[in-house]
Parts: sequence; C-alpha cells; structure tokens
Amino acid sequence: MQEFIDQLPKLAKDKHNENKKFFTKLKKKAPKQLDYIMQELHDEEFSNTDCLECANCCKTTGPLFTDKDVDRISKFLKIKPRRFEEQYLRTDEDGDLILQQTPCTFLGTDNYCAIYEVRPKACREYPHTDRKKFQQISNLTLKNVAICPAAYNIVEKMKSKLPV
Repeated sequence: MQEFIDQLPKLAKDKHNENKKFFTKLKKKAPKQLDYIMQELHDEEFSNTDCLECANCCKTTGPLFTDKDVDRISKFLKIKPRRFEEQYLRTDEDGDLILQQTPCTFLGTDNYCAIYEVRPKACREYPHTDRKKFQQISNLTLKNVAICPAAYNIVEKMKSKLPV
C-alpha cells in the first residue's frame, strides 16, 4: 500500500491532462445516472479499501473547519471554541479555518483519529467521490487523486465505465 501511496503524485501528474479532459467533457454532458454510478463506484472501492492502512489525507492535507465543526469538536474536547481555534487552527489566505500544521494533530501513529466521532465535515466526506452532482467538484477530485488511492482508483474506473 505504501508503495502505491508514494507513487500517487507521479501517477496523478501523468494522468492529469487525461483526467482534466475527461472532467471537462463530463461537465458539459453528465450522464443522467452519474450520481448513482458514482455512488456505486465509491461503495465498491471502499468495500476493498481500509483508510486506516493509508491515512495519507490526514498526513498530507488538512480539512476546512466550519463553525459547526469548531463548536462540535471543542465541546468534545471540553474547551472553548476560541481556545480550540487558537490552539489548533489558523486562517488561510482564502479566509478559511484550517489546521495549523500537517500531519493532522489528531492523527495517531496507528492512523486512528482522536476525534473521529466528531471529525470535521470535510473529513467525513473525503474523498468526496460519492457527492451529489459529482461533476461540479472536478477540480477538487483532480487534487484528491494525487493524495487518495481510493479516489485515484475510482476515477480510473469511472473513465472506463463512462466513456464521454
């Protein structure tokens, strides 16, 4: 698994133009059943994927934190939301709340998340391959295939299943 994770950035870079063309065509003419197909591909991939073997998303990127995320997590940690923000978050150039550092502070050496039950919405939905109107997040997906082995596999299966 680690070997595949290490190769992902190069594999994604090699496929970038191909993937970009595919998503451009998909945006112009998305199949009627796209959400259903994506849910199927997502479920199939994650029936064979154990995120605990990887956790590359937690090691290399950070989620955006909503106000609801901050409130929920700070309550779980029994600290004030302002303290949580000061201790763990920063505001990025787009004005979004993100982690101060990667890998994620809450990621254990065993790849378990210390706040899993209350993790941010962005973490719960990652890699967003089962999202409704999937074609609208193609730029995000292009980034995620370089990070997430499951996202990479889903996009590859998607291209063979949906020749656009």
